[in-house]
Amino acid sequence: MIPLSKLEKLPRRLRLRKICKIFAETENRMALSSAERFYLADILKLLIAGENFSVTVRETLESARKILGSALTEETDAGSSSPEQSVVLHRAVNTVRHVLLRETGRSPADWDFTDPKGVPDPATRQLFPGMTVYLEDIRSPFNVGAMFRSAESFGAEKIILSPLCADPRHPRAPRTAMGCVEILSYERMSIEELKNLSLPCFALETGGTLLQNFIFPEKAVMLSGSEELGLSPEALALADTSLGRLSIPLYGAKGSLNVSVAFGIAMQAWAAKEALIYSIENKSALL
Repeated sequence: MIPLSKLEKLPRRLRLRKICKIFAETENRMALSSAERFYLADILKLLIAGENFSVTVRETLESARKILGSALTEETDAGSSSPEQSVVLHRAVNTVRHVLLRETGRSPADWDFTDPKGVPDPATRQLFPGMTVYLEDIRSPFNVGAMFRSAESFGAEKIILSPLCADPRHPRAPRTAMGCVEILSYERMSIEELKNLSLPCFALETGGTLLQNFIFPEKAVMLSGSEELGLSPEALALADTSLGRLSIPLYGAKGSLNVSVAFGIAMQAWAAKEALIYSIENKSALL
């Protein structure tokens, strides 16, 4: 623990950054002794007394300070915090961290968020065999990471990357993937190599069957193209000679979505169909 007297002497920006780090480390553990909670409450007291914050920020920090203090008292009296107290404490610590991040001039991104569940456990995955996705020339590592996260969340068995797709091991990709790169199987393959596998394919692309009318296959490869140009003519030809194109209806003036957002929408719709089939099959097996 950094002594409060040392924190007080640091330049404002550095002091806030140090305190943000302290609260981030706390949030990653959230198993705190009474002394640690007392320390955090004292840090907030120091901030409230010494900083020229806005009324909203001061009230937020004071509320968190009171929660830390009351949690300390309740733990001392009861021997341990209840689940309800832990949730309140976690939210207080998280709020302080993001309020102070904003005070340093930073805007939080996905990779600033914490996941109390930690690294995903592959053993808990429910996947749908045969649900495969092909990412063709997705340039942004952030989009690749987000698409890994959606694919894993909606039960995809495998991801295939084109030769020019951003590397899922790029430092920026795991930030949005939140551990999903480690537990979802993937490999690289050209469209020509994919074609040689003779798998049923459909394209996530404009000008196709609307989402609500599309008949999702139980086992197939969904093709998703680059942020700027969409799928290549070769990929579209492969889909057009197989299961066709899937399109998401849009109603705004912009008329387009971020590729990872569109991908997530399509994956959820496909997974819902897969889950229904899985439920029916399981029910039939029990009869």
